[in-house]
Amino acid sequence: MKSLFTIGLPLFICLLSFSNVSSQDLSEFFEKTTVFLEENVLEGKVAYKKIKSSPEQLNELLVLASTIEVQKTNSNGYRAFWINAYNLTVIQAVVAKYPIKSPLAVSGFFDKKTYLISGKKTTLNRIENKILRGQFNNDPRFHFALVCAGLGCPPIINKAYLPSTLETQLNKQTTLALNNTAFIKVNNKKKKVQFSQIFEWYTSDFTTGNKSLIDFVNIYRTTPIPGNYKPSYYSYDWTLNEIK
Repeated sequence: MKSLFTIGLPLFICLLSFSNVSSQDLSEFFEKTTVFLEENVLEGKVAYKKIKSSPEQLNELLVLASTIEVQKTNSNGYRAFWINAYNLTVIQAVVAKYPIKSPLAVSGFFDKKTYLISGKKTTLNRIENKILRGQFNNDPRFHFALVCAGLGCPPIINKAYLPSTLETQLNKQTTLALNNTAFIKVNNKKKKVQFSQIFEWYTSDFTTGNKSLIDFVNIYRTTPIPGNYKPSYYSYDWTLNEIK
């Protein structure tokens, strides 16, 4: 009978090797994502036509994403991976049907079509609501990092979200969105404020601890909105966020 040591040592080496490969793959994924986004995103808009004509770089990224598994215990790595995977998958899903005027022109774009990521088939809605929001206390900052291909969504950045900078990046994107006069529309004369429908669809994410929507946005705003302003919602713009 072989000793536990002779059986266990090769197994340990195998597992260690797998862990190292996974770590290398994850680093490669982040690096290549930044390269891809820098080449194809400008001022929050995406060069879908360009990508359509030469999709190899994007396809390679998503093949890599399909094999990577990040443990939830690695909170920053896990969240950064899935945010990037979501945004890249949205781009690929648009490119597959391009030219289109809106992601909603594709039936089941968010809730029916499945995509192979981290070894499993999943929908975009599941990534947002189960894998990210559902596992991280419905962190409202996700709404300013996950980009749905519509102009109504906060703009996509031209670099990868990284584990080492994730908190800074999430706070920055939230701050930029909530100080953008086209996203939060304040009418001081009429004492009114219009919010994106994102705030209507996910009200509970922004109103924990008995906060109002105004209380939440004021955490990040340089010019606070008075608490007595009347809130409402403006219609979401699903027009494709493309570079023309």
